[in-house]
Amino acid sequence: MSPPAPGSLTPVAGGAEFPGAPAPLACEGGPAGMACVPAGPFLRGSDDGPEHARPAARVWLQTYYMDLNEVTYAEYKACVKARKCDPSGPGYTDFDRPRQPINGIRWFDADKYCRAMGKQLPTEAQWEKAARGPDGALHPWGDEPATCERAIIKDGSGRSCGVKKLYSKPDTGRPFEVGSRPAYRYGLYDMAGNSWEWVADWYAKDYATCGAECAGVDPRGPCGGAEPCTGYRRKIVRGGSWYWDAAHATAIYRRSHYPENQPFHHFGFRCAASPEQAAGLRAAASTAPPAGASSPGG
Repeated sequence: MSPPAPGSLTPVAGGAEFPGAPAPLACEGGPAGMACVPAGPFLRGSDDGPEHARPAARVWLQTYYMDLNEVTYAEYKACVKARKCDPSGPGYTDFDRPRQPINGIRWFDADKYCRAMGKQLPTEAQWEKAARGPDGALHPWGDEPATCERAIIKDGSGRSCGVKKLYSKPDTGRPFEVGSRPAYRYGLYDMAGNSWEWVADWYAKDYATCGAECAGVDPRGPCGGAEPCTGYRRKIVRGGSWYWDAAHATAIYRRSHYPENQPFHHFGFRCAASPEQAAGLRAAASTAPPAGASSPGG
């Protein structure tokens, strides 16, 4: 099937529905490897989906930018080599291909990587809008079910669309290289399947329990995302993975886990950027020396 049109990049003001919303900012040229998600409302959650995704409500977000791809094994290991990130990564063989998404890291590792890159982890609301668009589609491509033609998931052929992992435990499967399926909403890849993705928020059992901190304008979840957050011990991963079936690869499915990643699971992530962060990244790119250029010392 053809990918859906990315939709208008024209920002939408909060208006009477969201009187506290700031003036919407225009989509500027995105930093390399990122796409703009324009300001405006979107339908978050579902009234007939999993209990943890209820109730549905309209939420307004300021313009922001999302990584086109999940952070790769090579990108994360380069950050470790530069001593900006902590050593971490997969516990399985055949998870170390350079363009596979990094897996098996703690929430703290993901957060530190994004900060080192001049970005941040997306909030849960930002992740969901990027995955479904403004009108509440169930998947990045629309409401049609997830299949192996659209996403890397478990189907009738097995985990990771029937592709075996090399060496030990081949039937557990593995993530594919990023971008192995078409880009959909906003030009983003792998927002359904391939790898679970950490987001910034603390986990509340549903949006009703979270209340005002998951509603309105630019919500950041319990405690506004601050640490520590009394009464909350788990963070959130989104999007499903190669290991799980289509029911998990939706824009509304929420899974909780401890930020220390214990017990150990193979989760990944991508980063987001505010308009201010994006401007900083563009400015840094414009003053960076050309690739391969020598330093003044030769």
